Formats: sequence, structure tokens, C-alpha cells
Amino acid sequence: MKLGIEAISLYTPNKYLSLEKLAQARGVDPKKFITGIGQEKMAVPAPDEDVVTMGANAAYQAIQQVDDSSIDTVIFATESGIDQSKAASIYVHSLLGLSSSCRSFEVKQACCSSTAALYMAMSMVALKPEKRVLIIASDVARYGLETAGEPTQGGGAIAMVVSATPTIVSFDTEFGSYTEDVMDFWRPNYRDEAVVDGKYSIKIYLKALEESWKNYLKESNASFGEFDYFCYHLPFTRMAEKAHFHLGRIAESDLSREELAVQMEDSLHYNRIIGNCYTASLYIGLLSLLDTADKDLSGKRIGMFSYGSGAMASFFSATVCEGYKKALQPEQNQKMLAAREEISVEEYQKIYAHQLPVDGSEYKTAQHETGRYRLAGISDHKRIYEAVKATVPAEELVHA
Repeated sequence: MKLGIEAISLYTPNKYLSLEKLAQARGVDPKKFITGIGQEKMAVPAPDEDVVTMGANAAYQAIQQVDDSSIDTVIFATESGIDQSKAASIYVHSLLGLSSSCRSFEVKQACCSSTAALYMAMSMVALKPEKRVLIIASDVARYGLETAGEPTQGGGAIAMVVSATPTIVSFDTEFGSYTEDVMDFWRPNYRDEAVVDGKYSIKIYLKALEESWKNYLKESNASFGEFDYFCYHLPFTRMAEKAHFHLGRIAESDLSREELAVQMEDSLHYNRIIGNCYTASLYIGLLSLLDTADKDLSGKRIGMFSYGSGAMASFFSATVCEGYKKALQPEQNQKMLAAREEISVEEYQKIYAHQLPVDGSEYKTAQHETGRYRLAGISDHKRIYEAVKATVPAEELVHA
């Protein structure tokens, strides 16, 4: 039985900040951001967007491609949770109008919870091959203003329908894992911004890659040379390059640096102009590869590395399905990315400073140009979500 992705969709906010302009405002050389970490733009969610609305927007597009009555479960992976008890997936389930018999829950372990959700979903589908599982990975990467992590912010969501009739990629059942209790990145309940030890996190990322790769080799008897392409968790694009060269060394590959770079460079295009999306970043990389590669990837094998700080990691593999291009929407993704509005550093800082009431009092969020769904406000400690027009008239828009 093949298990894999039958549909995949991307959503990212309509606003973005140029990292060249951020560098100028922070008094640093733009090359530090554009060349140093490999980032050009970062998505900026509007005040009426959060992980629920972004996830719902991505999921809406994904389920248009399948029979949504067959969706048995919704799994929401995020490290930007909005409630200590209620799963974000419940809100998405309601917005999408899915069946009441469809299970819905949330999972967490930093950026790799989406991969945990993926293998959980495949196990569910293996038990009931006639059913499908909808996975949503949605996050907002947020660090302090004028901190080292600021240029690695971003936001977006990926939705994937996992089934026994994959049309995009199928996954091998073998995977290698590594877990270690470390404090390289975390976000206490009382903070809106993450706490990160950047250099230490890079060190742990590479260690986790090496250890999960070794474990994968034991489980699969595979070899580095069997893979055509690679996708990595992307806190920033240079991290994937550093990781792949590291893996090439420990795997004793005879490929040149240029040949190694070709194996993962197409997976970086979307991240470079969206930014870090935590749980969604690996799968945005996968979609970037599938959307932008100038070759037919049918039958090609992809090595995938998922890393979640704290830390847990997995290395696994996928094979691209024949005719996969028919199930993709590259033109729609390119149109969405091209239509985004560039905002100034001042506008970005105003959005950054926006906060919802912490006492549960009545609050209505101003309407911005977003996708199909938005956060309308707060009432009696409850988040209120609503569907909106696909295109909001210009006179009704609010630009923060």
C-alpha cells in the first residue's frame, strides 16, 4: 500500500517586509541578511490573521481537490498555539464545514510536530485505507525587535491531505529519529516571543541531522547516493545549505559542493521570500521543489530532514508520484506571492506592537486584506472567526 500526499496547498499573509529595508533601518549591511542568512523578504501577518486563519486558508484550497466527506481526521501542528486547551483544528474544522464525525486535534514539538502528524496520519490511513487525513501546519515566527532573530521571522501555513491514493509524493515507512533534552529554542507561556540561543541551536540542528541520519541508515539500509533531492527544515535558507554540505561530508559523498547545492536549491525559493514558518517550513520547502524544479521529478527520491528545537528530529524519504504536476497549483502560488503588498518598517513595527486584549474583553479587529478567513475579534474570552469575501473592496481595507 502506498501512503502519501494527495493534495497540498500553501497560504502566506498578504503583507511582507523587505529585508534590505529592515537592514537599512537597523543600521547593518543588507548583505548580512540577503547573503549571510539567505533571506530577501519576510511575511507579516495582519492583526486579523493568526495560525487558525492561515491554516484554514491553506486547508480550504487543499480539500477542493478531494472528496472532503472522506476526511476522517484533522491534525493541526503548530508552536504558535492560541489556547492551552482547545485545539486550533477545532476552529478550522468549523470554518471548513467538515463532518461532525471527523476527529480533530493539535500536536506540538516545535517545528517537527508536522512530521509527527504526517506519520500519525499514515498510520491512521493504513488502518482505514478508504479514509483521508488533513494535516495543517501553521505558524508565526516571532522574535524581539532589533534582535539577532528578527530577520528570520515569517509566517504561513501548509495543508496536506494524506491518503492511500497519493498523487504528489509517497513516503517510505522507514525513518530515523533523534531526541535530546536541550534548551536551544523555547517559548514560555508568559512570552509572545521565542527565546533562542542561535549558535547553539545551529550546533544541535547539525548534531540531530547526523544522529537521525545514522538511525535512518540502520532502519532502511539506504545510502546517500540513492537520493536525487533533499529538503530540510528551514529557519533560514543558509541553514539548509550548511546542513546539506554537512550531511554530504558525513555520508562521504563524492559530489562537489556545486552538485550538492543542486540537490536542494529549488527547495529554498519560497522560504527566501516568506521567511521561517516553523512547522510548515519543511513542507513549504517540499512544495517549492515540486513547483519550481525545471525538470520532471516523477520517480525521483527525496531525502527529508525535520528538526524541532528542544529537541527532536527525523530523517525520512519520499518518492515523487508519476503525473504529480497535475495535482499541484504552481501558478496559483506564484500569483499569491506576487500579489503581496510590501509594507514599510514603520508599518511592520506597528503591526508587531498590536496585541489582543489579555483580559478577554470585547474587541473587534480591523479588517485587512487577507484570505478567505479572518479573526474578527474577541468576545467574552472567545476568539471569533469569520469567512470574508475573497476580494475585499479597496475602500474597506485597513492598512496597519
